[in-house]
Amino acid sequence: MTTPLPPAFFDRDPVRVARELLGGTLVHVLPGGEVLSGRIVETEAYDCPRDPACTAGRFHAARSAEMAVQAGRWLFWSTHGHPLLQVSCRPESIAASVLIRALEPLEGKGQMLTHRPVTRERDLTNGPAKLVYALGIRPAEVTGTAVDSAALHLFAPPATLPDEEVEITARVGIKEGRNLPWRFIVRGNSWVSPGVPSMDLAWLE
Repeated sequence: MTTPLPPAFFDRDPVRVARELLGGTLVHVLPGGEVLSGRIVETEAYDCPRDPACTAGRFHAARSAEMAVQAGRWLFWSTHGHPLLQVSCRPESIAASVLIRALEPLEGKGQMLTHRPVTRERDLTNGPAKLVYALGIRPAEVTGTAVDSAALHLFAPPATLPDEEVEITARVGIKEGRNLPWRFIVRGNSWVSPGVPSMDLAWLE
């Protein structure tokens, strides 16, 4: 784990990328040099050419346009005023991305707790907005930069997690495309988000 993943790694199907990022490491280097990092334990894929969640309604269409940039760029969605970290995938002009949904803290947990004080440590980074705040990531400074930048980058997992260690579900918080199995979780990890797969909520509507 010495070289960050290059943008070229993301120039392909985001569903494969989301699966392969599990067990990898997200690293944010603060301006003073302190390193905050976490193991990726939950991801989601969005692939607009075949994904109803990207094209349903004007709000989602606008999001899709933001994703249509060259592969391997940091992007953010805003949900209820909170930033969610994602990486663009596929060639430029094709809207696709991977959303990083949860981390298991590694380096700098004490500093993370100053950014986001919590009562239970497992609530520190067990959600997509939570991890952005805990790692002190500023969207305005990061949006559009390369995924292997010095300040914010990713390392591949030491080895691809075997299938028995990965749980696959529908994504969280969507209505269209809610049956697609594009959410990937490290099975049994206590830092996974408490989000309920959208498919499981369909009966409530």
